[in-house]
Amino acid sequence: MISMPRKDTVVLLHGLARTGRSMKKTAQILGQEGYVPVVVDYPSWKHSIEYLADEVLHEVLESLQRGSHARIHFVTHSMGGIIVRYYLKHHQLGELGRVVMLGPPNQGSELVDLLKDSPVFKILHGPAGQQLGTADRFLKSLGPVRFELGVIAGQKTGDPVSSRIIPGPNDGKVGVERTKVPGMKDFLVVPYSHTFIMRHKGVIDQITHFLRHGVFLREPQ
Repeated sequence: MISMPRKDTVVLLHGLARTGRSMKKTAQILGQEGYVPVVVDYPSWKHSIEYLADEVLHEVLESLQRGSHARIHFVTHSMGGIIVRYYLKHHQLGELGRVVMLGPPNQGSELVDLLKDSPVFKILHGPAGQQLGTADRFLKSLGPVRFELGVIAGQKTGDPVSSRIIPGPNDGKVGVERTKVPGMKDFLVVPYSHTFIMRHKGVIDQITHFLRHGVFLREPQ
């Protein structure tokens, strides 16, 4: 009997104070495109980024079936990208494929700088939220990425308050420039907000294109 090669897996991580439901549409379309989607639903407000990577994400990855040359890709939203950066800096993943991050606070967020001392912010966002300031040593310690990464940043916000706090184009939570990280392979800006960037079909098409080709789509199909 000839064994069929396994399909590539895509591990999806939601952002801070969200749930796996926010990645449902992305996961469904990736499944239709021939990938095996695995949505990680994790308690983002309860633990530090280190714990979420070393314990929660590690357990999920250890449970995946391996072999037959199948690769493991990642698609993340917001803080989910920071969890993956920390994990891949400290763990070897031989089957690693490509990574797409949506609105990642790779260089932190000015909103966190302003709000992190607020009791309400601490309750809603927990230890991990405290690690996302623009001057946080944790983010700086992650260094350049050493894997195939595509970053998609949004530049639409309907919140006039955050627009005043965050310098330059931003998605309402993270400045476009602060999503960048040394070592990334491709970068794309789209006209969507931070909260719903993962729900747009055009963004999901770009995710699929990067996972397959290692670059974003610049010309119409």
